[in-house]
Amino acid sequence: MRILVVNNYGQFNHLIRRSIRDMVETDLISNQTPPEKIDASGLILGGGPTLDRAGRCADYLRDLNMPILGICLGMQLMGTTFGGKVAPGTIGGYAEVEVEVLQENDILKGLPPRFKTWASHADQVVELPSEFEVLARSNVCEIEAMRHLKKPMFGVQWHPEVVHTEHGQELLDNFIAVCKR
Repeated sequence: MRILVVNNYGQFNHLIRRSIRDMVETDLISNQTPPEKIDASGLILGGGPTLDRAGRCADYLRDLNMPILGICLGMQLMGTTFGGKVAPGTIGGYAEVEVEVLQENDILKGLPPRFKTWASHADQVVELPSEFEVLARSNVCEIEAMRHLKKPMFGVQWHPEVVHTEHGQELLDNFIAVCKR
């Protein structure tokens, strides 16, 4: 099994790869990689500075039939690709944010009802795409995590790969389990 991490020029993309490399074969790939060249069991869309530097990520979301986890910018790309809306958040920069799990589903399975995360809300999904549901919220963002209703696509605003996020490894393990199905 192989899970690829799409590099969207975020400072933590290498940490995503490092967080899963002991459990699955993984690699960090350019966000300019043609969808037809992606051979994997799952894909993680990493964070990055802006939507306009996201390369072919919208193509991956539309064209690939595999589990996809969007982290920060990756979640925002899911939002815009499927008709949601992204706007600046009330707090910019990285900060500790306590999230409240509304629905465990596959990706948040086994996590506590509330836990601390490390997140940037410079931009965030503010309008949910029609085929998605909210999985978690916080006091600074109503859509901290979401999932597609029919496809194995999940998004989280926070960074599970950083040590400051509680239960981040469990979230990544849950995504790996989805990819193994």
